[in-house]
Amino acid sequence: MKTAMNTPVRGWRDRVFSATAFFFVSVFIVFVLVLIVADVLYVDRQAVFTALTSRFVLHALWMSVWTSSLSTLLALLFAVPMGYALSRFRFPGRFLADAVVDLPIVFPPLVVGLTLLVFFSQTALGKWIQGDLGLEFIFQPKGIVLCQFVAAASFAIRSAKTAFDDVDLRFENVALTLGCTQWGSFRRVSLPLARNGIIAGGILTWARALGLFGPLIIFVGTAGGVRVLSTTIFLEQSVGNLEVALAIALLLIFVALIAVTGIRLVGGSALVKL
Repeated sequence: MKTAMNTPVRGWRDRVFSATAFFFVSVFIVFVLVLIVADVLYVDRQAVFTALTSRFVLHALWMSVWTSSLSTLLALLFAVPMGYALSRFRFPGRFLADAVVDLPIVFPPLVVGLTLLVFFSQTALGKWIQGDLGLEFIFQPKGIVLCQFVAAASFAIRSAKTAFDDVDLRFENVALTLGCTQWGSFRRVSLPLARNGIIAGGILTWARALGLFGPLIIFVGTAGGVRVLSTTIFLEQSVGNLEVALAIALLLIFVALIAVTGIRLVGGSALVKL
């Protein structure tokens, strides 16, 4: 009798609802896989060989990896203190600050590149940074890192805030009553408990930076020394090398798949709550 009372009753409406939900999941997954399989079937061996051995593709791969890694480190440098402050502190303008953090996420990517170009080429402060300080960003590898940081840092910040939100404030209060300073409570309690969410945000930021395209075309261009994988795909497609472009695109998809899998392993809940 007890077992019967605890067993949920599933009628035909519940089965129809479950089947409908599963239908939408199946359609979307099949659609994405069909697109990827179509690319795989279109690419020939020569294109794959070119993508894996060509000097300019390998250079673009290396440029993509190190710029994305550096921009992710910079993003995490801002994300941890910003995420903690937005999660724990109440200050004037907090609501506005929280909204501004999300702006780069909803910006069209081209707007990021255009805004950076106007700032560094048309404003007095931007010209001073490039001229007097000697920090040149336009058409330079440093510009790639800057574009990636502006476009992707919000993912790391939002993920860090979500991770700190999930840490029970009572744990920090207990540490404070035991003699810890606020810095000690943050370092020994909050940060370790939020670690997986922060790492997941870092991986997501890195994947976003790796595939960035629009801002780079406007702000950095496509000169040989500053090409990344996304701009190389564009160049190959624009000159008619569609097979090589698709082979490079598949390489990006493979890297993105690894990144998403890593997020699921170290902190999948953070990705869901973004």
